[in-house]
Amino acid sequence: MTPLPEPVRLRVTDLAAVGLGGLRGRPLRAVLSALGIAIGVAAMVGLVGISTVSEAALLAQIDKIGTNLLTVSAGTSLTGEQSSLPHTAEGMLARITGVTSVTATGTVGDATVRRTDRIDPATTSGIAVQAARPNLLAALGGSIRSGTFLNAANSRYPAVVLGSTSAKRLGVETAGEHVYIAGRWFLVIGVADELPLATEINRSALIGWQYAEQLGFDGDATTLYERSTDQTVLSVRSVLAATVNPEHPEEVQISRPSDVLTARAAAEQTFTGLFFGLGAIALLAGGVGIANIMVIAVLERRQEIGLRRSLGATRGQIRLQFLTESVTLSTLGGLVGVVIGLVVCLGFALIRQWPLALPVNAIVGGAVAAITIGALAGVYPARRAARLTPTEALAIT
Repeated sequence: MTPLPEPVRLRVTDLAAVGLGGLRGRPLRAVLSALGIAIGVAAMVGLVGISTVSEAALLAQIDKIGTNLLTVSAGTSLTGEQSSLPHTAEGMLARITGVTSVTATGTVGDATVRRTDRIDPATTSGIAVQAARPNLLAALGGSIRSGTFLNAANSRYPAVVLGSTSAKRLGVETAGEHVYIAGRWFLVIGVADELPLATEINRSALIGWQYAEQLGFDGDATTLYERSTDQTVLSVRSVLAATVNPEHPEEVQISRPSDVLTARAAAEQTFTGLFFGLGAIALLAGGVGIANIMVIAVLERRQEIGLRRSLGATRGQIRLQFLTESVTLSTLGGLVGVVIGLVVCLGFALIRQWPLALPVNAIVGGAVAAITIGALAGVYPARRAARLTPTEALAIT
C-alpha cells in the first residue's frame, strides 16, 4: 500500500496570500469590520491622549508658578465671628527664616466697581475692590497683559489694575479706560493676566494702598501671600499661624494654592483610567463584530474550504488561514485607530497651545489589544472551518 504523502508546509508568504485573499475579495466588508476596531483604538488613544496632554500642561503650569506659595487669611473666632489679622501680621511674617517675599491685599469696605456711573450701584458683577501692595504681582508670579501694575508713584492716585475676570465682566480690554469705583472715576492703568494661584485676584479691582485709605480702608491686610524656599515651605507653614497671630493662632487660615492644582492633576490621572476603560469597551465591541464577520465568512466559503481540503490542505492550515484573516483585520483597524487618535491628540494640544504628551500606554495598549482581540475573535471561526471535512464542505445545501 502506497503511503500518503506528507502535507506541504505553508510558507509565510503563502499563508499571507491565502489569508488576505478573503479580504481582497470582500473589501467593503473588510473595511466595515476593521472600522469597529479602529473606532475603539481611536477612542482609547484620543481620549487618553487628551487627558495626558491636559495633565502635562497642568504639571508644567505648576512647575512654572511654583509650589512654594502660602496664603494667610483671617478665620473665625471660637464664637463663630469673623476675625481679623493683626496690623503687625505682614511684618512678623517677613521675619520667619526661609521667607523670601511677603505681600498683601486688603478689602476696601463696601466699595464697588462699575463700568459707568449710570449703572445701578447694586450691580457689582461679583468684583471686589482691594488695596494691593506694589509687589503683589511679582510675588504671585503674574504678568500684565496691558499697561502697568501699581507702584510707589501711582498708588497715591485714583488708578486701578483689573484682574483678568474683572476686565472681561466690565468690558475693558486694554489700559487707558475709566471705571467708576466708590463714587469716583479711576483710570485703568493695567489689566492682569490670569493668576492660577490666586483666583480671587482675577475677580478683583486693585487700587493703591495709600489711596484706598481715602475710601475708608483701615490699612489692615485681609490676605497675606508668602513665598519661601522650596526646602522651607513645610517648616514655614508650621509656624505661620503662631507668628501672624500669637494670641489666637487658631483664628488664622493657611492654605497652599498649588495643592488645588496638584489635586486637579490627580483627577486628570483618574480620568485617564476612565477613558482607557471606555476605549477598551469600544474595542471589545469591535472584536465581537469581527468574530461575527468571520463566522459568516466560514459559512459563505464552505466550498472554498472543501476544495482546499480536497487538494491537500490540512486542518491546521485552514485554521491558520482564518486566524490570519482575523488578526489582519484587527491589526489594520488598530493602526488606523492609533493614527486617528494621535491626530486628535495633536490637534487638541495645538489648539490649546499645550505641550504634546504622547499617550504611550494607550498607543501600545491599543495596538496590543487590537491584535489580541483579533486573534481571539478568529479562534472559533477558524476551528469551525478546520473541522469541516471535504465532503461536508462541498456538499450542496
